Amino acid sequence: MSTLKAKTEAKIAAGRSANPEFMQGVDDIIAKAKEFQQGGQALAVGQQAPRFNLPNQVGTRVELDALLREGPVVLTFYRGSWCPYCNLQLNALQQRLPEIHALGAQLVAISPQVPDGTLSPDEVSALDFVVLSDQDANEAARYGVAWQVPDFLIEHMRVDRKLDLESINNGNANVLPIPATFVLDTSGEVVWRYVDVDYRTRAEPEDIVRALKALH
Repeated sequence: MSTLKAKTEAKIAAGRSANPEFMQGVDDIIAKAKEFQQGGQALAVGQQAPRFNLPNQVGTRVELDALLREGPVVLTFYRGSWCPYCNLQLNALQQRLPEIHALGAQLVAISPQVPDGTLSPDEVSALDFVVLSDQDANEAARYGVAWQVPDFLIEHMRVDRKLDLESINNGNANVLPIPATFVLDTSGEVVWRYVDVDYRTRAEPEDIVRALKALH
């Protein structure tokens, strides 16, 4: 079974081949972000997770406390369904959901995307994991993973990708979450985390499953 790391590295390599100038620009931005310790204030292991109350795809509010009453929570912040690296990550997590659920945990994915109303309540309830909308990235900020996206990337998304982030995120055109994953025990304490300002790298599902097993 191919790892998520192998899949993201293959996508990065393809990007370098197809558009080396852009990927070099991304490398430079990420290097600067790491130099200034973007993401350095992210919630740490041992800290309590800020409680949220966010809408799902049909606008129903979901509270973290309610989720924690059912068991541990794997909380992942992602940029949006338009992001190919996010889709690789969510697909990889989807494949491991039977193990996550068998360990009594739920997967919750949060992005700034506005609920688009395309899913019926029945379709939402049929989803294997919870998808929530943090349109203004306030919750991402509370978890220490909000990132003011550099103009270089905003321009790429607007011109090359034809993405209207202001519309997609209901007015928020330039703040995205640093892709980050937190494993919370039933008290809401962070027991494991992965935070990297390089949006091309993601938490390995195997490591998440291992963190959940450690709770048993």
